[in-house]
Order: sequence, then structure tokens, then C-alpha cells
Amino acid sequence: MSQLLVVRASGHAGDQQRRYPRWELSNSELQRQLENGVGGVILLGGTATELQQRCRTLRAWAADDDLLLCADVEEGVGQRFEGATWLVPPLALGRLHGHNPAAAIRFAERYGRCTADQARRCGLNWVLAPVCDVNSNPANPVINVRAWGQAPEAAGALAEAFQRGLQAGGVLGCAKHFPGHGDTAQDSHLELPVLAHARERLEQLELKPFRRLIAAGVESVMTAHLLIPALDAERPATLSSKVLTDLLRVSLDFQGLIVTDALVMEAITGLVGPGEAAVQAFEAGADLILMPADADEAINAVCAALASGRLPASRLEQSLQRRREALQRCRERQRQNRTASTAPSPPDAAETAAETAEEHQLALELVGATLEVQGATPVDAPAGGGVTLIRVDGVLACPFLRPEAPAISWPARRGFRPILCHELGISPWHDPPQADHPLALDRLGEGPVLLQLFLRGNPFRAGRDRDDPWPAAIRQLLALNRLAGLAVYGCPYRWESLRALLPSSIPAAYSPGQMAEAQQMLMGRLLGEEHMLELGGEFTD
Repeated sequence: MSQLLVVRASGHAGDQQRRYPRWELSNSELQRQLENGVGGVILLGGTATELQQRCRTLRAWAADDDLLLCADVEEGVGQRFEGATWLVPPLALGRLHGHNPAAAIRFAERYGRCTADQARRCGLNWVLAPVCDVNSNPANPVINVRAWGQAPEAAGALAEAFQRGLQAGGVLGCAKHFPGHGDTAQDSHLELPVLAHARERLEQLELKPFRRLIAAGVESVMTAHLLIPALDAERPATLSSKVLTDLLRVSLDFQGLIVTDALVMEAITGLVGPGEAAVQAFEAGADLILMPADADEAINAVCAALASGRLPASRLEQSLQRRREALQRCRERQRQNRTASTAPSPPDAAETAAETAEEHQLALELVGATLEVQGATPVDAPAGGGVTLIRVDGVLACPFLRPEAPAISWPARRGFRPILCHELGISPWHDPPQADHPLALDRLGEGPVLLQLFLRGNPFRAGRDRDDPWPAAIRQLLALNRLAGLAVYGCPYRWESLRALLPSSIPAAYSPGQMAEAQQMLMGRLLGEEHMLELGGEFTD
């Protein structure tokens, strides 16, 4: 039974380096679990180089060679592990698909191959992507830019292309979050969302990308912590046999691995304890139990359910067999890749590098292809100094805004003094709120304001960013003739709503990405410093 558990660990080597010790096992506990047969680890944090060594260590600790090592690298390995390639969010290609579907499909397949190659070189064999949710609700706080599209056709076509890239790179993929988390306004990390659609609507929209990925041979499907009364009025999808067995196994004929979403999420822990959650998920049809709140309790509870007959032994063997078959397919693809490779033996630097030149070039091409610019660029340099007001989602996980980041340093060279505002630091708003002029401009100082918004749908924030009155703030700055320009990074919905407020005289730009490459390319266009770019790719207006 232990083989069917996937526990959480830090990508860093030392216990003191863990970013989330509440969820990430200590080394002594992790080693104990692996030696006792736990069959999977999900990793987060550290550099790509650290991850390579970490995966070697975990394999050495494991009871056998059949260890599943995975990560949530939906935007490339660099999203989670510094030094590898961080790519623009999938929804960026969903927007590109609207006017250039062929280019978007080509990019999505290269995206998947880049992710697979780097994951494999770092020691991972399972990528927890693609997201197959259709982000039909712009207010979705948990999926948002993680989706490949806002309509089922684009989401399915791009997710399928990404999956082809994963398969070509020799790693397992995972379609998530079944049966579809795209039309929710609640975050299942914090509460249990309810999706009230009829079965007919689910067939027309939510299920289409999953059907497509199943037909394409995706190796695993991850559940969603959602209550869908049309399918099961009593249990969330993760714990429902009507969803996992009747719908996914029987109706959609999926024969691969079913993995739960993390059982530590509040949507589940608010309902049942760690042991009962694991039993109910397994009873419902799940094969792999991801991040139980207590691994020992989960193992003991499932073993007790098997001993009592509540769970038939045949279900355990079926899940173990699916796991063996998935790992065998993964090994076979990697053997085929090695056979087809012309690389010398022992492997050259490209086989161990965190990022190759070709992979970095893909990141730059994606930034260039998804950049949007409007208005009369460049931004005028302030004669007596000005302010660049930068809003970030959260300061605790903001590695893309170091002091030397282009969004800070490039405007500073032009005379814009940086001010970062976030929920744990400076607030730019009047308190109490003032509807017509929400910005407390006395806190910012004199001069024109270059507004930069790093906003995207982020789990655990429960949509709090939606409360920021940026439309009123822009109207306030326009009325005072103090808006020098606007830059939006991340959320396309925020960009669409704000760009409509700007006259053609105001420079504005949008990038789906938030990483340094996106900042540099956007700032180059907005500030008229394209000559400083040595990035490659093409700009598109």
C-alpha cells in the first residue's frame, strides 16, 4: 500500500531550508517513509542543480528503483527550480491561439518538450501537467492563467500538444483537475467549491479537454476537490466513485493512473481526517494518494480497510499494476530517446545542464510572441523625478523582483523611484477608502507615476487582488495628468479591463510572464530601449 502514497519534500538538501515545513517532511522522516516503501515524492524549491542531487538522494533512500518523482512545473521547470527555464503561463498561448492557432500549437509542443527534457535531466519522471481546466470564469482565483484556454477547443488542442512534447521527452504527464476546475470562484486550497452545472454542460465544456488527453494517451489524471451535484450531491469528486469510477473509468474509458489532488487542501481536510480521506479516495477509484495530511495515518487506515474487507484486495493490485505499467512506459521512452540520441557517452554538458541555449531561446520567443503594446511609446522621462508604483501578489514568493530586476532597475535609470506595495507592506490606498481618488498620493511623492501590476490568479489568496480599485486609481492619475504609463504582468483579464480606460497618448504594455525576461522585453518597448535587448524573438503589437 505504501507504494501508492506520494509525499511532499523540499528540493533543498537541508531541513532548515524547507520553505513549507508544515507540509514538507524532514529528511529523517522522509528517509524512513521511503525505506518503508512509500513510492512517490513531490518536490518544490531549490535550484535545478540541487534538484538533480536531491533526486539521486531520494532514489538511494527508496526501498526499490520504482520511485515516482514529480513536481508542479506547469510553466516549465524554472517555475519551481531556479536556473531552469521558466516559460510564460499556458493561458498566454490560449490568447495566441485565438489569432494564430498553428503557431500556438507549435509553441505548446515545444513547451512540453522543454519541460520534459529539463525534468528528466533533473531526475524527475512525472510532470503534474497539463492543466485541462477550461478557464471560462475570469474571476477564477486558482486556475486562471494556468489553463491553456478559455474555450474547450483551444484548451484541449494546446494541452494535447503539450502532452505530445512530454511524451517525446520521456516523462509521464498528468491531466488535471478532473472533471474541471475552470468555472469556480472559490479556491479549493481554502474551501470546497460547488460547480452547479448540469451534466449536459459538463459534457459540452469541462470534459472535452480530458476526453482529448485520454485519447492522446496521457498517463495520469488528477482529481479536483469540487462538489458537483449533477454527478454526486454528497461527496467531492476526489472522494466520489460516481466521478472517478463511473465517469472517468467507465464512461471516459481511462485506464491509466488516477491521482488525487493534495489531500492537505482545506476542501478535503475540512470534511474528513487524513486516514478516512485516503480510504474514501481509494474506495472511489483513485490509485495514488497525493500529500495526505498524515502519511502514517493514511497508510494504516487503508491497510485496515483492506483487512476488514471494506476495500477489496483486487483494487490494491489494480492500482499497483497501473503504477508499474506507467513506470515501464516511462523507462521505455527514455531508452528510445537514448538510442536515438547522437550525444557522446558519457553525456556531454547539454545532458546535465539546467538549461540549454535552445531552451532559453524558446522562453524568449514565447515572451516576444505574447507581448502586447498600445499607446504612444516610449514613456517620457520625468524631468524632476517620478515614481514607479509596483503592485505584487505577495512578497513572500516573489523571486522575480529582486533589486536588480528590470521592472525596478530600468525605470530607475530613467528617474522613476520604485515603490513596491503588497499586503504585508506599504498600502497606496486611502484608509478609509475614497471612491473617486483611492490612491493616497502623499505616500508616493511628486511626479508622474509609472504603474506596474504583477497580478495573476494565485492559489491561497482567495481572489483578494480583485478588491484593489485600479480602474479608479487610473482615472484619478489621468485626471491629475500624472499617469506616465501602465504595465501589466500576468492576468490578461486585468489587462483587458484597464487598457480600455487609457487614451492613446498613454503608453501601455502587457506580458503574460512575470520573469526577468518578460520584464526586460516589456520595459524595452515601454521605455524605448529596445537597443539594450539581446533577447531574440519577435515583438508583436
